[in-house]
Amino acid sequence: SLIKKLIPKNFLSYYHKALALFSALVYLYPSNKMIVVGVTGTNGKTTTVDLIARVLEQTGQKVGSTSTVKFKVAEKEWLNDKKMTMLGRFKLQKLLKQMVKAGCKYAVVEVSSEGIKQYRHLGINFDYAVFLNLTPEHIESHGSFENYKKAKGELFAHLTSKKTKLFPPALAEGVKRKVAKTAIVNIDDKHAEYYLEFKADKKIGFSVVGIEHRSVHDILSAANIQVTPQGTSFEIKDTKIDLKLIGAFNVENSLPAIAVGLEEGLSLDKIKSSLESVAVVPGRMEVIDEGQPFTVIVDYAPEPASMTKLYETINLINSINSINQVIHVLGSCGGGRDKDRRPILGKMAGEKADIVIVTNEDPYDDDPMEIINQVAAGVMQVPGSKLISTTGASSGIHSSEGPVVFKIIDRKEAIAKALSLASAGDLVLVTGKGAEQKMAVAGGKYIDWDDRKIIREILQERVTCNA
Repeated sequence: SLIKKLIPKNFLSYYHKALALFSALVYLYPSNKMIVVGVTGTNGKTTTVDLIARVLEQTGQKVGSTSTVKFKVAEKEWLNDKKMTMLGRFKLQKLLKQMVKAGCKYAVVEVSSEGIKQYRHLGINFDYAVFLNLTPEHIESHGSFENYKKAKGELFAHLTSKKTKLFPPALAEGVKRKVAKTAIVNIDDKHAEYYLEFKADKKIGFSVVGIEHRSVHDILSAANIQVTPQGTSFEIKDTKIDLKLIGAFNVENSLPAIAVGLEEGLSLDKIKSSLESVAVVPGRMEVIDEGQPFTVIVDYAPEPASMTKLYETINLINSINSINQVIHVLGSCGGGRDKDRRPILGKMAGEKADIVIVTNEDPYDDDPMEIINQVAAGVMQVPGSKLISTTGASSGIHSSEGPVVFKIIDRKEAIAKALSLASAGDLVLVTGKGAEQKMAVAGGKYIDWDDRKIIREILQERVTCNA
């Protein structure tokens, strides 16, 4: 940007810090007037933000939230159309101010490493810091995995740097209590110890494998995890919770919500009721059903760890309800972002899916076809893989040896191709964008986009044509 060109590199950090602190001043420090939960990690942040917000509504207080998928200010919710996980400083502070004005007592904020890199967190007085997991992501932007890990750590370093707030207990009026600065950490993750080293009034660990940890004051452990095509169940403190969300990873996403709810005085029964009421998180294992005889799932899964979890869930579904064939539509981020993962994602899809359609995603200033070729090269590493066409025309595509591969640059055409190839009992996966409302293209431009909307339109046209 022009700012980056004009300001010497050494002074850029001061510029970002000054903007963050000034934006908080302009909007009169709205985060001081709410209890604020920050959620960071590589995968699951958006779902966790949504679940925490839903749980906190059980207190009877108004809640606001901001995530990759949507914004929430009390009763008003709308999809995130900014193509940013963490809003810029002034927009973020303005949104927090709107929450205060609407009477919100709680704010839940998805905190990205890119946002931290630009010090957007500095103007926010957090009360809870949640760490979910850490896998390689944004390495080219941060310079190394260690820098990426440290960027996430800045949220925890920042936690106790702001003043402690005084609020009445969540479920009662009267004497104000000190809101403890609380770190909530996934102790199953191998980097947990790093995040637990930061100062906090209280440290809570959560686990899906039931491990112990000496650095925490309390541990929430999930047991008896069961995944079915209808949802996911688990037990905690002798209480069974039946999520409508599919995937064992959603247990990991639920535990911080339980931790925050318990800290805010909610009973486990109320928390259970809230979690069980969540039918879907937009663009996260979202099933699109327009009456077609096959299954369509839209998921974000932008990097290898999240795609691994996605296919683990697909395998579980397949073991219960046999899937005929899997048709996977995917691409990879552009703009110089994590180029190394392009062939990795392609190979992973090729190893699991019967048909792989590689398409455009968010090319930014990169050549879209170059990205597609790099992803497709990964698919072609799978023995028996067969490239049918770069345009989408085909006949007799069945291959018993390996995945059939298409390269279709137009994402809508790619999705239409996948749906046209699907038969009864098949599963169509469309990954990489989830519920994102924009596609980033060359020259800093964005075009309106929504994978889910496009899928519904194509399926409805098919129904109309067959009527």
